[in-house]
Amino acid sequence: MRLTTFVCTLLLGVSATAMAHSDRPDHFEGLPANTLTEAVQNFSAYNAKLAALVALDTLTPHQLHEVHQLTYTLENALEKMQAELAELAEVLEEVHVASEYSNAAKVKARGQVYLDTARQLVP
Repeated sequence: MRLTTFVCTLLLGVSATAMAHSDRPDHFEGLPANTLTEAVQNFSAYNAKLAALVALDTLTPHQLHEVHQLTYTLENALEKMQAELAELAEVLEEVHVASEYSNAAKVKARGQVYLDTARQLVP
């Protein structure tokens, strides 16, 4: 009985989401973020564009459409950055554990991997 209730609730949620999306304006793909460097560049550039639009006293329909479009690129950038940060956290944990075990070779090797990636975010 609980399983049936759960499945029905899940299906209703999916239906509501599908209906909500059908009421939304057309969707765009945005610029891809295939690498961390690309994601950071797009994130920086498109945050600047969003900041300029948000700073305006009023937004025209055209400007709102611009915001709509640029958020797709920001979402792609954030998705890539989140994935890379999750992986970066795992590498840092390897460095941390290696330091606890006084494994200098692993600290140096994995530490360099960590730094190479981290420097793409913050030089």
